[in-house]
Amino acid sequence: MGTSSDTIIQNTVELTLIPSIGIRSRNQIYKAVPDIADIFKMGEKRLLALGVPGEAHPAIRSRAYRAAADEILNWAVREGCRIILRGTPEYPGLLEEISDPPLVLYARGRLENPNIPCLAVVGSRRPTVYGLQMAQGIASDLGSRGICIVSGMARGIDGAAHRGCMKSGGTTIAVLGCGIDVVYPPEHRQLKEQITDAGLAISEFPPGTPPNPHNFPIRNRIISGLSAGALVVEASEKSGSLITARLALEQNREVFAIPGNNTSPVSYGPNYLIKQGAKLVQSWKDVVEEMPAELRENIFSHEETKQKLLTETNSISDEEKRLLFILRLDEMTHFDKLYHDSSLNIPELSERLLKMEMEGWIRRLPGNLYIRTGRISEE
Repeated sequence: MGTSSDTIIQNTVELTLIPSIGIRSRNQIYKAVPDIADIFKMGEKRLLALGVPGEAHPAIRSRAYRAAADEILNWAVREGCRIILRGTPEYPGLLEEISDPPLVLYARGRLENPNIPCLAVVGSRRPTVYGLQMAQGIASDLGSRGICIVSGMARGIDGAAHRGCMKSGGTTIAVLGCGIDVVYPPEHRQLKEQITDAGLAISEFPPGTPPNPHNFPIRNRIISGLSAGALVVEASEKSGSLITARLALEQNREVFAIPGNNTSPVSYGPNYLIKQGAKLVQSWKDVVEEMPAELRENIFSHEETKQKLLTETNSISDEEKRLLFILRLDEMTHFDKLYHDSSLNIPELSERLLKMEMEGWIRRLPGNLYIRTGRISEE
């Protein structure tokens, strides 16, 4: 980075560090002041005209956060963290379109194709087995077809979506509700490392920002803003995922939902959204159908070719069909039950299950448990 670039970044970061200048004021400044450095030279009247509250004026005039911004730049260089400014080529184009895009993004990881189509997948932190299965399965299916999965790296559905996408070799983006250097929840440390290897972790919050509850609704606009649409898997009546869905609508994005059991509290959100007009999703195809025409045609054309090859080279045996009949979408089945209910010995059963997993019919879960992916309904 050249000196002028460093200075622009430092001035912009400094502006975002001033506590009483909110997102709306920052964007008014961005639109009205081509050179952020000018803001630190303005008088009170002009600052007020830009919507900068009076309590922020002393910090602007004294450059109270200049040293902190300089330290953040030095930290970013040491830690390999990129600082992406709004209006630069690296800044996501879709995010520029929302009404309140962040001025600064802190990013770790890589994104080989900055124009990759994205889908937000969000949901409950306390999902059912069915919800986890659907989130992981659809994220895997979409990731393998070149669609980036965006989520918030939270417990439950978010983590399942990230993992499913990466398992299929896809690209994923985690939008954090804390500083880029903070791991939250703590048990997702390894997941975060995996995400930065297979995609990006980003945050608009300065390094060191703790995961305060009010940060998460703020970051949700970025999850939806990066994406062509938002898919809600499971969400209770007061879930933050419904905020993401509302933001997606406000940003003119598609809203998708996976229907759930009416007796489950986490089915309230997606079922409510479907009643309000969200597209009901049963498989990855339902999402792809709403993607831009060129992308949709490319994916379906490739899929037709792949299905022809599978038909010619691979068929499922009667015994494998019996195993699929035993397995369920919404309930895990232990290896021992499959052994008891099938006519196969243990080595034969293990071989069949491995083959079926590799072909995408089933998914193996921790504890020697298995679950059907749902693809049987597509055959």
